[in-house]
Amino acid sequence: MSSLAAAEDHPITLPAKAIQPAWVRVMHWTNAVAMILMIMSGWQIYNASPLFGFRFSHAITLGGWLGGALLWHFAAMWLLMVNGLAYLVTGFTTGRFRKKLFPITPAGVFSDLKAALTFKLAHDDLTIYNSVQRLLYAGIIVVGVVIVLSGLSIWKPVQLQYLTALFGGYDVARYVHFVCMSLIVAFLVIHVALALLVPKSLRAMIIGR
Repeated sequence: MSSLAAAEDHPITLPAKAIQPAWVRVMHWTNAVAMILMIMSGWQIYNASPLFGFRFSHAITLGGWLGGALLWHFAAMWLLMVNGLAYLVTGFTTGRFRKKLFPITPAGVFSDLKAALTFKLAHDDLTIYNSVQRLLYAGIIVVGVVIVLSGLSIWKPVQLQYLTALFGGYDVARYVHFVCMSLIVAFLVIHVALALLVPKSLRAMIIGR
């Protein structure tokens, strides 16, 4: 009886279920580091042959010069490709993408976007993504695939001539690559801003709970 009474006085507390599994957290931060390295080194590469009438400040570029930037870019490229491929395969095979990112409907996106702009969008359950999040996360995966393919067509335009031709040629592939980079930067800015507005989402991506 005494042991039963003690158990009632001190009930067993089960550990909280992880919101973000360990594999998601590791791959998320690895992708983030690789992407930032690629963006900063990519800006230095862009400065060597600008597409538009501006250059990026040397303070926000990586590599110091074209050769150094290329070394950084290629190193980060392999990290991003391997980790990104592992993330896609794991996301599909575990059913995480199907569960987290779908369905996406225009009505749902419009409704949640309206709620977000009026600061009425709830963030009580971090395990469920709203329609705007689903659209952004699914969209950035597509952009990530396109930027890798366009980057490969720029890197090896002769060996991968069919891929380069698919983008409309080397020059067009450079513009596609730049547009994808711009979309990723915009996504990162929005992503960080939302993480700061909802700190518990950032905590979940660090410790899982």
